[in-house]
Amino acid sequence: MFSGKTEELVRRVKRAQYGRQKVQVFKPRIDNRYSQDHVQSHDANRVLSISVDSAREILNLVEDNTRVVGIDEAQFFDEAIVEVANKLAYRGIRVIVAGLDMDFRGLPFGPMPKLLSIAENVTKLSAVCVQCGNPASRSQRVMGGEHVVAVGAKEMYEARCRFCHEPSTIHVTPPGLTKANENDSDSRPAVREN
Repeated sequence: MFSGKTEELVRRVKRAQYGRQKVQVFKPRIDNRYSQDHVQSHDANRVLSISVDSAREILNLVEDNTRVVGIDEAQFFDEAIVEVANKLAYRGIRVIVAGLDMDFRGLPFGPMPKLLSIAENVTKLSAVCVQCGNPASRSQRVMGGEHVVAVGAKEMYEARCRFCHEPSTIHVTPPGLTKANENDSDSRPAVREN
């Protein structure tokens, strides 16, 4: 959250439009924070988009003369988004995907790990930690319950670095990490060496 993912998607899409390439942008229907028919960044930069209920719908909606497809909030799609991105790429279409790689618990989010593995280029952006000012790679849920998918913005999430991030009680510690001793003054995760 707040790292400029959608802003970067919009920038790349507009650049293709300036180059007179036919562009289509898609987003999951559940992301209706700012607009149902636009992909919009937190600072109101936006581009026209099509809302879809499933990734497979994208294949049916891409027009023959489309050269660039943008997909925002890809983490909200099911695993079919990986197949869709591959099929479009093999049709010679440039596919630009934006999404969160980790959920609020700090765990891989939906289909994003598979999308990252098949991508030819990956740009990983970071926000600014609201606690300490360091680069932030995580989203801290500050309200909204424990469901993994909860669409929101500033009212629900804050950008946090690894050390200021406080996973919820349903967090599963990733392999290779252990929680620091409860008596230690430093509560950051410690790397386990074998």
